[in-house]
Amino acid sequence: MDIRAVDLNLLVVFDAMARHRSVNRTAEAIGLSQPATSAALARLRTLFDDALFVRAGAQMEPTPRALELAPAVRRVVEAIQSEILQPAGFDPATARRSFTLLTPDIGEVAFLPGVLRRLRQEAPQVTLHAVSRPRTAAAAALEGGEADLAVGFFPDLQKAGYFQQALFKTSYACITCARNDAVGTRLTLKQYLAARHVVVRPDGREHLLDRVLEDKGWQRHVTLELSHFMSLLSLLPGTDLVATVPDDIATVVGRHVPLKRIALPFRAPQIQVQQYWHRRMQDDAANRWLRGVFYEVNRRDSGAGLPA
Repeated sequence: MDIRAVDLNLLVVFDAMARHRSVNRTAEAIGLSQPATSAALARLRTLFDDALFVRAGAQMEPTPRALELAPAVRRVVEAIQSEILQPAGFDPATARRSFTLLTPDIGEVAFLPGVLRRLRQEAPQVTLHAVSRPRTAAAAALEGGEADLAVGFFPDLQKAGYFQQALFKTSYACITCARNDAVGTRLTLKQYLAARHVVVRPDGREHLLDRVLEDKGWQRHVTLELSHFMSLLSLLPGTDLVATVPDDIATVVGRHVPLKRIALPFRAPQIQVQQYWHRRMQDDAANRWLRGVFYEVNRRDSGAGLPA
């Protein structure tokens, strides 16, 4: 028998007949008219080449073939009702689920601490896997299911097929070792460009700041280029290096090593930090819950800095 030729609605009629042993009661139970139920029973008899249910007094008694089929049909109907037709749900308290988050290392230090505290309280068996990809690879990671959510600055995802939600705006801060006497708390543009800069470009990413300087024709004296912001923890102390980094990074580094903040001699660009997801995940209950957690934990009012 070819399953493509089977109307699954007939299994519902069969299951009801096996339980109620009456055309009338079956019709009432499944919301069909009596003629429609009788017609469905006739189709079932043709499909299985068996009478299936025969009248015996006031009831329709099952044939041996019907008795053989009844448990399997019951399991199929129950599975469809309980597993396929139920609305999608997600219970974080009991879920054993791993989510992959696409974010640069700045996201790992800025976004994850608060989220992990929430997971410990609400979803103790849920795990997170943070990965970093070049901006140009972010779309493929989300489209292919390699990542569930992207959080950070991803201008390449501002296109059709993606949803986005703003978390906060931030800017840049210029920092150096607190004992660096070569520079004060303010620099002229000439002094700023001539200073010994350490530049961080995770995965080769270009920063908005790079574009601003390039558009104005300003070129910094770059002494060192890095791939990870957290390397600044060991490289800034005891040196005359300066670094212009997103404000959250300056805050995190300043919690571990003594820093001096230097006022920039130009207006720094604003960075719009958002979370992004592919449209195929829009209605997924688990992804919707994850987005809600990230939004509630990391959303900030304008001008607010990284929470303690």
